[in-house]
Amino acid sequence: MHTEYSDRYITMGLKIAYYRKKAGFTQEVLAEKIGKSVNFLSQIEGTGTVRGISLETLFKIADVLGIPPAKLLEDD
Repeated sequence: MHTEYSDRYITMGLKIAYYRKKAGFTQEVLAEKIGKSVNFLSQIEGTGTVRGISLETLFKIADVLGIPPAKLLEDD
């Protein structure tokens, strides 16, 4: 996926990985809880690929991790 926002997608993926680990979840557990494959989640969290996600998926991830969705979109 080529987009002018590649850096933001990568940052979001890294934040998902950070909060997932902070919650004590493996990729397998989080993927199951949001109804997605481990491959899908690893593509989102990986820095080698840019993978977009729907707002629906973003909200599910935030709910499972117990954080506001905005935490995954903030620029630090």
